[in-house]
Parts: sequence; C-alpha cells; structure tokens
Amino acid sequence: MPRTVLAGTLWPEVTEEHARGSLRTTLWKLPRGELPLVRCCGDVLMVAPALRVDVHVLTRTALGVVAGGAPPPYRHPPLGLLTGEDLLPGWDEDWVLLERERLRQLRLHALDSLAHTLIEQGRTALAMEAAWAGIRAEPLRESAHRVVVSVHLAEGNVGEALGHYAMFRTLLNEELGIEPSLRFTRLLGERLPYPTAPQHHDRRSTMPATVQNLSSSLGGPVSHVTHRVD
Repeated sequence: MPRTVLAGTLWPEVTEEHARGSLRTTLWKLPRGELPLVRCCGDVLMVAPALRVDVHVLTRTALGVVAGGAPPPYRHPPLGLLTGEDLLPGWDEDWVLLERERLRQLRLHALDSLAHTLIEQGRTALAMEAAWAGIRAEPLRESAHRVVVSVHLAEGNVGEALGHYAMFRTLLNEELGIEPSLRFTRLLGERLPYPTAPQHHDRRSTMPATVQNLSSSLGGPVSHVTHRVD
C-alpha cells in the first residue's frame, strides 16, 4: 500500500503531513530483528511474507471450521478459537469497527460449529469449553447457550440442562424482556423423557405435552406461542 494511503487510513483526522510523520515514527519504532515486520519498496509498504498475522490465522481457522474444511474427527481441535481479544481494542476508526465486528461474528459462528462437531465426536468437555467461550464473548447469544444445554443432555445431565435453560431464560427476561426461542424450548421438549400429560381446554392445550411439563418445571410458560408445534 502506498505510504500516503496507509497514513491517511490510520490517521484520517489530521493533515497529510502530520499523518505521514506519524507513519514514519511508527515504522521507526518497529522491532528490528532478522525478519522485518514491514518491507519498504520505495513509496510502497507491505507486510513481510514470513510474518504471522493473528487476524489471518483466525480468519483461515474460523472459515475452515464453519465450512467443515477440517476432516472430522478433529485430531487436534482448533482450540485457539477459545481465546482471543477484539481487533485493535481502543481504536474507534470506522474501518476498525467494521472489521472488528466481522471478525467477532466469524469467531462466534466458528465456536458454535466447533462445539457441535465436538459433541458429535463425544468430546463433550471440549464442546463445553467452546460453548462457554462464545458466551463470554456475547452473554446473550442463544446459540451458545443451546450448545451448553445440548452438552448436558448428551451427558445425561438433565437437571443441569434444565438449570442452565432457566438461568438463560431469567437473563433474557431481565435484559431484553423476551423469552428464549421456540427452537430452544423444542430442544428440551424433544429430549426430555416426560410422560404425556392430559390435554385441557385452555390456552396451553395446543402446546406439546412435553413443553407443557417443561413449563411447569420451570415455574411458568416457556413461550407466548400458542399454536401447535409439529
């Protein structure tokens, strides 16, 4: 990238002369080792080919997980997805905000996909780690909480599955004033061995018996949806 373009991108709110001066200072402060971080070719700057850029590694890894590129079962799951900070924390330039959110969403989707794959492989402890990494990044992300419940159910821990659902339902009500999705309640309703309850002529009679019993066990209706779930 030309120096002028790079300087204007990194320091857009100052004069061109000031921006180029800031760029020169930054380049001068870069560590000097056997392998340079940035190559200078006249007025053009480029990242050294041998340099490992964490953003590039994250992008390749996450896209591979989401696309199913890594051959299952994972011999070495890409657990590097479990940790990581947002892109350039503290920067508020427009280009950073867009890239930061794109990478955050990509990582969250990759964590969901990785967790589901690990559940299928019976590696529930690692699946739980992936799910909680997603929750730490976004506490209100339902898909990550569904994975936690799925892990508990896969392990036969029905009580913990119910407890986590109840915790998330309370959190969602307190923060957003809404209920978990019907997909979440169906996940529990289809997997729990509740006996069929007698049907009553009230507004809940059109809901599956398993979901009605789930509602009672959690102390209230699990959803405001009253149509039949096929």
